[in-house]
Amino acid sequence: MTDLRLLLVFVTTLAYVIGAPTSIEAEACGYKSCHSIKDGFVNVHIVAHTHDDVGWLKTVDQYYYGSKTRIQHAGVQYILESVLSALQRDPKRRFIYVETAFLWKWWKQQHDTVKHQFRKLIRNGQLELIGGAWSMNDEATTHYHSIIDQFTWGLRKLNETFGYCGRPKIGWQIDPFGHSREMASIFAQLGFDGLFLGRIDYQDKKVRFGTRTPEMIWKASQNLGNSSLFTSVMYNTYSPPPGFCFDVLCEDDPIIDDKRSPEYNAPKRVQQFLDYVKNMTKVYTTNNVLVTMGEDFTYQDAHVWFKNIDKLMLHANQLQANGSKYNLIYSTPSCYLKAVHEESKKRNLQYPTKTDDFFPYGSDSHAFWTGYFTSKPTIKRFERLGNNFLQVCKQLYALTDLGPEDWADLNVMREAMGVMQHHDAVTGTEKEHVAHDYARILSRGFDECQFTSATALSKIIDKAGIKSDPNPSPSIPFESCLLSNMSQCALTENNPKFLATIYNPLSRPVNHYVRLPVPNGTYKVTDGQGKELTVQAIPIPETIANIPGRYSKATQEIIFLAESLPPLGFKSYYVAKTSSEMASVTEESVQPVQLSLDENSGLLSDINFSGNKIQVTQNFYFYQGAVGNNEVAENRSSGAYIFRPNGTVPFTISKKVVNKKYNGKLVNEIHQVFNEWTSQIIRTYNQENFVEFDWLIGPIPRGNVNGVEVISRYSTNLKSESTFYTDSNGRELLKRVRNFRPTWRVNMTEPVASNYYPVTSKILIRDPNEDLEVAVLTDRAQGGTSLNDGEIELMVHRNCLHDDAFGVGESLDEMAFGKRLVARGTHYVIGGSYIKPAKGGKSLAAQERDLAQRKLLQAWTFVAPTNGLSYQEYSSKYVMEYSGLQRALPDNVQILTLEPWYGMNFLLRLEHYLEKNEDPILSQPVTVNLKDLFSAFEILSYRETTLGANQWLDENHHRLSFNESKTAEDLVHRHENDPLWTEGVKRWLRDQTDGNGVNDYNRESHQKKFGSPGNFMVTLNPMEIRTFVIDVKMLKVNNL
Repeated sequence: MTDLRLLLVFVTTLAYVIGAPTSIEAEACGYKSCHSIKDGFVNVHIVAHTHDDVGWLKTVDQYYYGSKTRIQHAGVQYILESVLSALQRDPKRRFIYVETAFLWKWWKQQHDTVKHQFRKLIRNGQLELIGGAWSMNDEATTHYHSIIDQFTWGLRKLNETFGYCGRPKIGWQIDPFGHSREMASIFAQLGFDGLFLGRIDYQDKKVRFGTRTPEMIWKASQNLGNSSLFTSVMYNTYSPPPGFCFDVLCEDDPIIDDKRSPEYNAPKRVQQFLDYVKNMTKVYTTNNVLVTMGEDFTYQDAHVWFKNIDKLMLHANQLQANGSKYNLIYSTPSCYLKAVHEESKKRNLQYPTKTDDFFPYGSDSHAFWTGYFTSKPTIKRFERLGNNFLQVCKQLYALTDLGPEDWADLNVMREAMGVMQHHDAVTGTEKEHVAHDYARILSRGFDECQFTSATALSKIIDKAGIKSDPNPSPSIPFESCLLSNMSQCALTENNPKFLATIYNPLSRPVNHYVRLPVPNGTYKVTDGQGKELTVQAIPIPETIANIPGRYSKATQEIIFLAESLPPLGFKSYYVAKTSSEMASVTEESVQPVQLSLDENSGLLSDINFSGNKIQVTQNFYFYQGAVGNNEVAENRSSGAYIFRPNGTVPFTISKKVVNKKYNGKLVNEIHQVFNEWTSQIIRTYNQENFVEFDWLIGPIPRGNVNGVEVISRYSTNLKSESTFYTDSNGRELLKRVRNFRPTWRVNMTEPVASNYYPVTSKILIRDPNEDLEVAVLTDRAQGGTSLNDGEIELMVHRNCLHDDAFGVGESLDEMAFGKRLVARGTHYVIGGSYIKPAKGGKSLAAQERDLAQRKLLQAWTFVAPTNGLSYQEYSSKYVMEYSGLQRALPDNVQILTLEPWYGMNFLLRLEHYLEKNEDPILSQPVTVNLKDLFSAFEILSYRETTLGANQWLDENHHRLSFNESKTAEDLVHRHENDPLWTEGVKRWLRDQTDGNGVNDYNRESHQKKFGSPGNFMVTLNPMEIRTFVIDVKMLKVNNL
């Protein structure tokens, strides 16, 4: 190990130690720094804050530096500097900050004096860090894997920089457009005490405010114990009271308390404020109310804000001498929660519970924020691909113990993915030039991680052993085919001989069908044992060959099966062109899944899932977007945020299709053309139990002035009884009932859009009488629904020619290469009995979970030139098969995270990825032995942390607890005289505990069994994620 590496280890370890909690810091910050409240008064908690989007109307750097003021006057660096100065003037003042991406960018540019001043404000509680993630993530289109990653990285930066006092306790999701149950579960697992929400459906908000239930206990998981979270819906989203925005960006009058001035207004303004607070007290149940004083990119001149708040507080509190019962204090969300908790315990208050989520979000009767579930579909796919590659990159780094230069490269991708989770990034609700910048940021992350991965692979494959250089250039220049979505890969097209190395990031062996674009010819593929594999060649369809921007020599794709790819490992294959003639294959293999087509239309008519024959038709349709001036609700346009179709029945793109069939030993394909801008390929594989629908949409023609919003609809004969299911951020399933909300009687003013829900990875329907299920898994986030029994529809592409007037200021009309954007993606359809196990023993739910894992963390293809080596020369010099594990993990356990952490410590997360009762065997608790699990290193010791890896689990203080009142079952009585609502509740409740019963396992007692010296056994319960910092000793990387 070089001196540089030792220095890196020392610095990072020291930073972590410095970040550890100390009793001095514990006394100065957190709940103990809160201002005193007054008994018998309404305590008004003034929360000064800024909401700084990590990109939206401007790029991340434009927002940070304050450039492009013609778009928006916003500069984050000025906010942080101004707030620092204002807080130092008065120790009573408080401020909260959220976006770690901006904070870290600013922090790196400061000198030691400023850093000392900033730390002091954090330690004395004047400045509280909230949330802690790299960005305030969206909750509809993000996957739990990426959410956890971006929290982990943000919390790490705060922990190592500010220690205990920089550790957030509060979730602050004030701007996302709806809220998921899984996000609340993540906050609970992070050890947070509460969650504050800004946006919920306008009807839901009206009911909650009318019944004084804006604060509740969110039971965030039906599988995990101790996942309840106090949740508060804020009164005015996150804005100040009307008329009280004291920012340089606002036009409200200041507080003028000079009685000699003709502008004197202090008494009037104070009374206006107290009247506003009085209305708040009619909504919330304790004598504490939280008033947000801030907005988007406010506090660029913080002195103006604080001077006016100081005056407001002074004159309002002076009225107490005349009998006023209002007490204004500077506060934070943590201090507000502390006050609510103490009063709730004192008065024995009980709070209602919530077990569903806050989707879809409607801001008025014709503005349902369900369009962004699909907006900018290609950036959604790019983000999902980014997570795939980030895990590969982190694993390879850990398995080969790379040096500091590779650490820096890895961090570029970590931070890029953190930015992509922002609620105006992956959502597709940013301006077009910002979307291009997001793509640039993520593309750079790919480039840096590509070099890291290539370096790691070079260390593994070199049979001569590990090179002495800690930062070697890759001996084999491995690269990824990132344009394979348009059947293009320069290396495979320009080299008659090349290597394909397929890395499996999953913790169990998988089979993976490799597809490589190549020119005409016949190809031979040889594995590491010298075995020649079956290769099938299929022509690239003309619709794909003509994608704008495609510059490729490839005319066909060769397919071969990479069998039993080792866990956290790879197999390499030597690919050689043997002839310029293209092989013709007409042999049809027997597939586990059989398809039938309608003789007249050419469309799919039914699918036989291993003996379960189900009528399934599939076609593409489009909705025309509504167009209006957006001045009133009825004139709302469909746009980046809002999905509002002009009518309830979509237009059929084509009633007949042109089919071409290609059959072979590995895969059968049906190439379908619907019209000049819609096509797809339907595939069945000889060792897979699903049907793959590879769809291609665009360029959407310009003829339709209302916009075109394209759906793929799967129609079956299942009697689904108005019920369907969607995943929550790729994790637990939530039940949906059409035209229904579990906690209030909904008025369906937009019958299509208001039934749309986010589909992060899966949507399904069931026929309970026939014991049949059909599920569709996606390769990116999309909007989906079931508008009629037996149907599933997913929106795949959107082109809206009018802005919806919610801030982005642009129509959703994406361009690429001078034409409207083309989007390509994949659906995976699987079905059968959902009660009886399949022949292989796995339930259908377990098969779906397995498939979702395989598509989320898909085997990654690296390609490289042979450097002139023959197969014999290459195989004698280089390792062609490797596994980072000594043994595969059980089928229900996945290594969610393996990454370098600090020094010779890695971060390891294990996940049980099934829910309770999804499978009679795989849904049981499972124990994993970490001893000698990894082949690249030995685990010397390990210690468990909370989910965010920023505090030791055994030192995690108990979260604040609140008394619960109602359960979901009681809600049926709220509208007991409404038969439609009552029937909807019964359907929703019918199987809430079927397969998802509350886990009664006790984490505290479980923890006592774990951690004894020499005990490397870790037990996981259904849906449980456990996080460890492991101390390791590296072994010979290639096992030679």
